[in-house]
Amino acid sequence: MTRTVQRLEQAGFVRRRPSPTDKRATLVEPTAASHALRREVEQVWTHLEDLSTAGFSAEERTAALHTLERLERNLAQAAADSAHADTER
Repeated sequence: MTRTVQRLEQAGFVRRRPSPTDKRATLVEPTAASHALRREVEQVWTHLEDLSTAGFSAEERTAALHTLERLERNLAQAAADSAHADTER
C-alpha cells in the first residue's frame, strides 16, 4: 500500500500529512488533480457500462448488477476468510 500511495503522491493525485491527533498515523488526501481524474474515470466507466449492457432491458441490467454485486460479496468474503485463516497460522 505504501508504494501505491507514494506513486499517487509523486503523480500529484494525493498528498500526505501527519494526523493532528495521532502521531503514528498519516492522512492521505485527494488533490484537485485526482478529483479531475475521478470525473474522467466515471465517464469512462459509464461508457463501458453502456457498451457492455447494450440491448439489455432495464430488468436485465438490474439482474446483471445484482449478480455482479453477489460475486463481489463472495470474493470479498473469500478474501476475508483467507486473511483470517492466515492470521490463525
